[in-house]
Amino acid sequence: MRVLVYGFGAYRQFRGNITARIINSLPKSAGLVTEIFPVRFQRQQFIAALTRHRPDIVLGLGQSSRKKIDVETRARNRRRVRKSDELRAIFRDRPMSLPTTLKFHAGRSVRRSIDAGDYVCNYSMFLFLDAIGRAGGKVRFGFIHIPHDWDPDEAVELVRRVLRQCRRPS
Repeated sequence: MRVLVYGFGAYRQFRGNITARIINSLPKSAGLVTEIFPVRFQRQQFIAALTRHRPDIVLGLGQSSRKKIDVETRARNRRRVRKSDELRAIFRDRPMSLPTTLKFHAGRSVRRSIDAGDYVCNYSMFLFLDAIGRAGGKVRFGFIHIPHDWDPDEAVELVRRVLRQCRRPS
């Protein structure tokens, strides 16, 4: 089973990104590949990773300013660079939202969220889910938002726990 875990690099006022730190701390294992993307609305970087790695599972990690860890349950067909910008559709001819397809239990203190925002995390989610759906929908996809000030060791352990669950035969 091939698993792609991705996160992001530094952006805006953040000189680092907790997701990059988590990814760099994951132990190497057979079938696990990782990507740290620049925080850009650049479709090709996400699609190229899907094509290059041909994963069975994709787990995205995003940094947030929220107070709790959130497991995202859907991506919305919207984006904007700044809060002051008008919302725009990612694709005009696609659904308003797409559900995530990777089911796991991340712990009692982790919330489920129906709003991944409208920045690059949501953009990446929508692109991955759209590409997976157009290719027949066999790849399972999930996404976790982790607060930027969360304890990195706890975050790594949470991701490891989720990966163990996801790699078990269903």
